[in-house]
Amino acid sequence: MKEGVVIKSTGSWYTVSVNEELYQCRIKGKFRLDGQKLTNPVAVGDKVMIEIENVEEESGVIVSILERKNYILRQSPRKKHFMHLMAANIDQAILIVTIKNPELKPGFIDRFLLVTEPHNIPVVIVFNKSDLYSAEDLEVLEVLEEVYQQIGYQTMAVSAKTGNGMDQLKEALLNKTSVISGQSGVGKSSILNYLAPELTLREGDLSDYSGKGQHTTTFAEMYSPDFKENTHAGSTKFIDTPGIKTLGFNNLEVQDVAHNFREFFVYSQQCRFSNCVHRQEPGCAVKEAIENGYISVIRYDNYLAILDEIEDQNYWERHTHY
Repeated sequence: MKEGVVIKSTGSWYTVSVNEELYQCRIKGKFRLDGQKLTNPVAVGDKVMIEIENVEEESGVIVSILERKNYILRQSPRKKHFMHLMAANIDQAILIVTIKNPELKPGFIDRFLLVTEPHNIPVVIVFNKSDLYSAEDLEVLEVLEEVYQQIGYQTMAVSAKTGNGMDQLKEALLNKTSVISGQSGVGKSSILNYLAPELTLREGDLSDYSGKGQHTTTFAEMYSPDFKENTHAGSTKFIDTPGIKTLGFNNLEVQDVAHNFREFFVYSQQCRFSNCVHRQEPGCAVKEAIENGYISVIRYDNYLAILDEIEDQNYWERHTHY
């Protein structure tokens, strides 16, 4: 058997790199994650053990997954009772958003942070297409950057068209394994092509009909950019993932959400009730912090919207597995 890293996932087949030799592999047996049903039990970034089936055809079988440092898990967009592994063993997530073209969905950033926060994965929030921002858009940008910087997230504004801010983004990527994610149409591929033109990733346009982004990345794949001017470029890797249209949370309970809004969790230690979810409960330290301006009203409104969505889902439906 040989140890390798999964660098591409296409559903039933996985490309595994073993000392830079690539093998097309299937899965042997069933793999589960904490008892949850998965659409893809193996993720890009996973370290695996494989058995070589055919040396000439460079094919093999994944027989085991080595212990993960971390992973990003989301509700499957197609099978809502299943979960989908986005990536594993990463150092950080680069969340690419834009205020304009397409417009930023209310709450999208906070929904994504609910995916990374359970594993304490650092997130860099990148506002792309800054060359298109009006004076009003720039005011929105300033507010959002302040909100997320205050709770410990790095933010930056960039333009893949003009190159503005791209050196800063490249610096953030150096010597790390990063998962690149964002809404469809925010310009992930444009950014990656600017940073590593040798990869020539396919870029898409916004739909004329809906004004929404079109999927140009179909499957998750790991790349090693050729940052020639940096001697440590070989240790820089990123995982490009399909654009996200929606993020649901069939897998979470109300308390899960409360615990993973990081600044809420800090103040919640002072709440009168240990199971406080920061709505109408008396003696709520989180509500007091919001009134005193220590917690963003924007974050709180997004938090309430997620709670309402989770509670609106039928309990039986959320706990049914097929």
